[in-house]
Amino acid sequence: MAKKDNIASVLAFEKKLVPSDGYMYGTNWDRRDLISPLKLQEKSVRGTISNRLKPAVKNDPVKLNAEVEKANLQRVDACALAPEQDTLKLQFSLKVLGGIAQPSACNNSAFKKTYSAAAKNYVEREGFRELARRYALNLASARFLWRNRVGAESIEVAVSVLNKGAEKSWSFDATKFSTRNFNADDDQVNDLANCIAVVLASEDDFLILDINCYAKVGKAQEVYPSEELVLDKGKGEKGKILYSVETGGIKIAALHSQKLGNALRTIDTWYPAFDDIEESAGPIAVEPYGTVTNLGRAYRTPKDKQDFYTFFDAWSRGDRLERIEDEHYVMATLVRGGVFGESEK
Repeated sequence: MAKKDNIASVLAFEKKLVPSDGYMYGTNWDRRDLISPLKLQEKSVRGTISNRLKPAVKNDPVKLNAEVEKANLQRVDACALAPEQDTLKLQFSLKVLGGIAQPSACNNSAFKKTYSAAAKNYVEREGFRELARRYALNLASARFLWRNRVGAESIEVAVSVLNKGAEKSWSFDATKFSTRNFNADDDQVNDLANCIAVVLASEDDFLILDINCYAKVGKAQEVYPSEELVLDKGKGEKGKILYSVETGGIKIAALHSQKLGNALRTIDTWYPAFDDIEESAGPIAVEPYGTVTNLGRAYRTPKDKQDFYTFFDAWSRGDRLERIEDEHYVMATLVRGGVFGESEK
């Protein structure tokens, strides 16, 4: 149990993996020097009624016919390659920061002392090698493409270091890496992981990576930028609004930085249900409660004592966790960043 004089009611950590938005361009696999920004196109479509109907309607043929004859008019955003293009280019940058041993805000010096000791001990023993390897594999496998990765014939990921005087680059065939596990052993991945690990383990160093990904999806094929959250769905002008960023007077289709960050931190294979074929969701994004929103489930619950706070409260005050995987999970959550203050009551 935490002592009352060792409680930080104000506690926050800045995220240590900071991606930019991802900008989307159209090009050709064999002529990548010819690129053009992808723009959003508005479509007006007439859809069919496909939602579940009330029993009084579905059991009455007359009412059912009247219902399905209603026009389901929709205005939506879409994005696709030009007819002469067969490849999607996604470009973004990633900043990696050190300084994990020092919270960005902490109002209790006793807690800060025990936490910093635990964090430094982890860095000395593990050096962020396992976490960095998984982040590097997520870059190499192009997990950040999300839906755009499905059905792509070829995918190439080019990663370059932008730090002046430390220039370095790698090229990966993303199709050779699985997104279901982190078992791959690749020299280039290990080299990239080492660069990331060194910075994460540092006190105040930083690394800036430039990522250019090419996915051969087919001529004129639809591609998928981030979709904006429509809070007044059914009342607004559009049923689907896609994300774009204006630069140089041109709006470019894009992926949210949050969506890219979610893909990069999808490294949690340490939750209890991972090895259960029926229950596993594969690698999930590192979250305090192992939340997977599209499945409507939390894979790390306080009841099972597998959540971040259960581990963190003990570990940050000097207790050893049973498994090194639990320490990996705690540190990955701190790399994610967030506000983790504890109530004094």
